Amino acid sequence: MDDQLKAIAAACLDGAENNTTSFPEILATLIQAGFEGYAVDYRRATTIYYRPDGDSVELPTNRHADTIGQAFDIPALQAAIREAQQQVPGYTYAGFCAKAMAAGCVGYVVSFPGRRAVYSGRTAETHVELFPN
Repeated sequence: MDDQLKAIAAACLDGAENNTTSFPEILATLIQAGFEGYAVDYRRATTIYYRPDGDSVELPTNRHADTIGQAFDIPALQAAIREAQQQVPGYTYAGFCAKAMAAGCVGYVVSFPGRRAVYSGRTAETHVELFPN
């Protein structure tokens, strides 16, 4: 992957982790640059950004001190997702990650063409969340 695309992915990750860029802005930037999605792995503290040609870039993310819950608590995960979508006062990406992890989420995959995110638990349970209109 060329350096410009790596820089775009890194800027989007930085914007999320520093709460300076909203999820819709990140999506628009990544789509404009030709990415088709990304995957967040809480266990490894990484995010991988994918292009349709099979090229990808893996970036380290902030390692969260929180532990991942044993049970996959979909209602708790959905509550964290709704807070993010509604940008409730006090929302932070780090706070979202902590709540998702406490709900037993080990990571998630975002598909731009599919307009969805698929969240996974420890035993490969999944929750599919469609992008809001």
